Amino acid sequence: MPAKPVKIGSLYFKKKGDAAHYLREMLYKYDLGDKVSKDDSTILRDLILMHPECEEKTGSGIESFSVRSADFGTRCFWVNRTDGTTEKFSVGACY
Repeated sequence: MPAKPVKIGSLYFKKKGDAAHYLREMLYKYDLGDKVSKDDSTILRDLILMHPECEEKTGSGIESFSVRSADFGTRCFWVNRTDGTTEKFSVGACY
């Protein structure tokens, strides 16, 4: 099966694995509890728009993103909404 390219905003990856690697490196450059930088937030905003449950994940709107722990001690990106609530999201579900 040929590789499936992935486009996230202005970023282009030849295959899903390349996108996954890029996003995993982004995730692990932050400590748990850190707010994601402005540049990385731009990428995550483009990414979450691709999520099949985008409306549920973004809720009242996006204030920022952070890195926190998730199920079973793993880490993931969280969307911090404008109403003060938060929601984790899987980057893999977005592409």
